[in-house]
Amino acid sequence: MPSKVEGWKDEVYGNEIREHLLEFAEEGWESIPEDEHDAWFERFKWWGLYHQRSGQESYFMMRIGTPNGVIKPGQLEVIGEVARDYARGPADNPEFGPAVCDWTTRQSIQLHWIKLEDIPDIFEKLESVGLSTQQACGDSWRNIVGCPVAGKDTHEHIDAWPVAEELHETFKGNDDYANLPRKWKVAVTGCDEGCGQGDINDLAFEPAEKHGEVGFNVRVGGGLSRKEARLARDIDVWVPADQAADVAHGMSALFNEYGDREDRFNARIKFLMDEWGPEKMRQVLQDEFVDFELETAGEDMRDQYTYNSGGQTGHNDHVGINEQPDGNYYVGLNVLVGRMGAEDTLELAELADEYGSGEVRLTQRQNVIIMDVPEENLEELKSEPLLDDYSPTPSPFMRGSIACTGTEYCSLSIVETKNRQVRYARWLKENVELPADHEDFHIHLSGCTASCAQPQIADVSLRGMKTRKDGEPVEALDIGLGGGLGEDPRFADWVEMRVPADEVPGAIRNLVNNFKELREDGETFRDFVEARDEETLADLVEPEETDYDDPYMHNTKMTWYPYAEDDDMSASPAPTDGNGQPLNSDD
Repeated sequence: MPSKVEGWKDEVYGNEIREHLLEFAEEGWESIPEDEHDAWFERFKWWGLYHQRSGQESYFMMRIGTPNGVIKPGQLEVIGEVARDYARGPADNPEFGPAVCDWTTRQSIQLHWIKLEDIPDIFEKLESVGLSTQQACGDSWRNIVGCPVAGKDTHEHIDAWPVAEELHETFKGNDDYANLPRKWKVAVTGCDEGCGQGDINDLAFEPAEKHGEVGFNVRVGGGLSRKEARLARDIDVWVPADQAADVAHGMSALFNEYGDREDRFNARIKFLMDEWGPEKMRQVLQDEFVDFELETAGEDMRDQYTYNSGGQTGHNDHVGINEQPDGNYYVGLNVLVGRMGAEDTLELAELADEYGSGEVRLTQRQNVIIMDVPEENLEELKSEPLLDDYSPTPSPFMRGSIACTGTEYCSLSIVETKNRQVRYARWLKENVELPADHEDFHIHLSGCTASCAQPQIADVSLRGMKTRKDGEPVEALDIGLGGGLGEDPRFADWVEMRVPADEVPGAIRNLVNNFKELREDGETFRDFVEARDEETLADLVEPEETDYDDPYMHNTKMTWYPYAEDDDMSASPAPTDGNGQPLNSDD
């Protein structure tokens, strides 16, 4: 039998949700029948809206999709204005202030505290500059990801931006692809660094040469969610750029036909790949879903992949100043845990206009890039005060930090994440010294097993849990080591479980010190981890209390907002009306 969600989607789904959404917005929060909340909240996702968690009723997270992370001139200013004017709730974040933009690990934007009643105005503002929330969530084509500097990169074999743009324009808003069994994530990579992270996507196009032409090899079935991580597998297909959309159509149609609609946990193509294997996947694609002869795979460029590979030869996360083929430069700024205040976002838009073309791009490491900066503008741009906080030359612990939304807004998360990882990074910067030859060190903190912070592909992986300490329940983290991508990707080994959150910085310091003492000459951290078993690695971690102070050790999942002065669930002002005033509630 189809799942409950499939039943809801059969009644209303896709583009038609918008009409209902706008009707609810006009009539207000209370117009959504209480016994239909789950159904409508599931449908709203298709238009980029997630209802926030318990204690924050009537507030939504809004996701704005930007294909390949490209924010065109004029768009960032509108994003900042929407954040400033509409993304404010009943309590401020002590690190980031009253309104923020979150840059995500899929090159999108998330805003919080959005009220239903404001959505028509927000849609109008976004759409006036070509932005949309359409299919930013939901069971359909998600935001296309890839190399954030595609088309303006000296390291690319093929410009992947036209392919990513064609996929976006072909499949977003297309009713034929609106209702898939689950989310459908696609990456397009044209550079020699592999920064599109194709290995962890449902469908990946990666640069490969055949017949003297550079096109794309195709991989299928990657993903990190829950405890079922998979790397995408080669299905022995090469396509020229002008056939990529045809193969993408065929693969999503295959998933639509054969994906599991009875069990949502199994409704990802990685599980179909487990069942069929690459050979059958290719054969079914050929026989049923494309009308031309598929080429066998070409010679790939994976041996050149450096992105998140564990190597220490320069930086490939696009933070820093790099020359473009046209002689201008792009300036990548480190945004700690991917969060920028609304006012800072507006200032960033001004700097992009003043010193570059106005175009800004987002990376899968939650950072931002100012594009098309003439050489003569670089020194003045570097002297801008905003770059003191968002540096192009950050500490390794700053540039390596990624965190998901956490219990601040997410109903799935088990622990607080964003502010905690900020505190971790600052403490590690002041108290831990990496080997001189290690300028990259990735620490990813995910609040649960959903893996939104991609913890399995980090040097140090952190995953939210609970434990007891001194007889009291406290927030805790599992610790994994040695994950990464590159030519030979691998997932982290989970070596310590349920470490109290305030002992994690000490554990990382002990780990780094042991690594420096025991490593072979020139051995990278990833190689060091790979050469040791989990028991040995666990001995090297050694959780320890330090002078690091963590104010979020209590069960933040059971607060209405972790940073409120009175955070008890009973103190929540939610739900509120269109003006943010509390409504009478039976909750």
